[in-house]
Amino acid sequence: MRTALVIGTGLIGTSAALALAARGVTVHLRDHDPARARTAAALGAGTDAAPEGPVDLVLVAVPPALTARTLAEAMRGGIGRCYLDVASVKGGPRRELEQLGLDLTPYIGTHPMSGKERSGPLAAGADLFEGRPWVLTPTRDTDTEVLNLALELVALCRAVPVVMDADAHDRAVALVSHTPQLVSSMVAARLESADETAVRLCGQGIRDVTRIAASDPRMWVEILSANPGPVADVLAGVAADLDETVRALRALESGDEEGRRAGASGVADVLRRGNAGRARVPGKHGAAPAAYETVAVLISDQPGELARIFADAGRAGVNVEDVRIEHATGQQAGLVQLMVDPAAAPVLGEALRERGWALRTS
Repeated sequence: MRTALVIGTGLIGTSAALALAARGVTVHLRDHDPARARTAAALGAGTDAAPEGPVDLVLVAVPPALTARTLAEAMRGGIGRCYLDVASVKGGPRRELEQLGLDLTPYIGTHPMSGKERSGPLAAGADLFEGRPWVLTPTRDTDTEVLNLALELVALCRAVPVVMDADAHDRAVALVSHTPQLVSSMVAARLESADETAVRLCGQGIRDVTRIAASDPRMWVEILSANPGPVADVLAGVAADLDETVRALRALESGDEEGRRAGASGVADVLRRGNAGRARVPGKHGAAPAAYETVAVLISDQPGELARIFADAGRAGVNVEDVRIEHATGQQAGLVQLMVDPAAAPVLGEALRERGWALRTS
């Protein structure tokens, strides 16, 4: 791939352009808002000048509702050899293109499974896709050269290609991406009118659950409008679980011993099923989930403290598999949770104590 045109210079489009430009591809940028294209160009994502002739790859990175229309205009204009989109839904845009009577041999639908709570070119980065799944949805009509160019794009962005059927993809993202966004937003919405005293008690749990609730509502209305049926199906299952859990909790309030036992059993059931589902989430580097032990270290909010902890862990010969930070309320301090192999936890704990770190033991 020597040349590419990126149509849509938001987070995903600009990030892909940055990755391609960094690896020697001549990238042209186009956006309905020329100022956004100029911003992306200023960041090093390419040039906002129009290409002089057909490019090797046209990457359409616009909202799902505009994807098919934008692709159709580009394909009818003959501005590239290969056309792909990065919309978060795949079945709808392809069916729209079929209805328009277009030759779809030079087209493939794709979806990089990566993003941020922030949007726009200023949030973009060339490393956004590194190590992340990038779904490709070829059909029997897809030209081999087109598939190869799409695979080259994924490789240049250092992502991991995953081949799926378009409709299967839409059902999958409804479960693992779109529904979690709505559930996170609904939990966060409970905080909007909550008493200030209650809000001040927010800890890491509520921060984890509501992190993605900070996402742009306009963007998510566009995404959900393109995949409403599969998301509604998943939410219906969640709603059924909620109804059962509410009934179980009400039973725990009752004065009847048998009712309380039934309530406890109902709550335990949903928690156990949650454990089982969480255990299926892929672990580090997409491998099977691994059990780690946590070494919790008290830390002051000062420059260089995290670097010192990691350096001391390195000196002890211990690899930190994952890390979380829980900030103390009203204090310039926090708790760093280092996840390590269970056999390495005693070694790390002893090494950190010897170097003056305070560990939380329970």
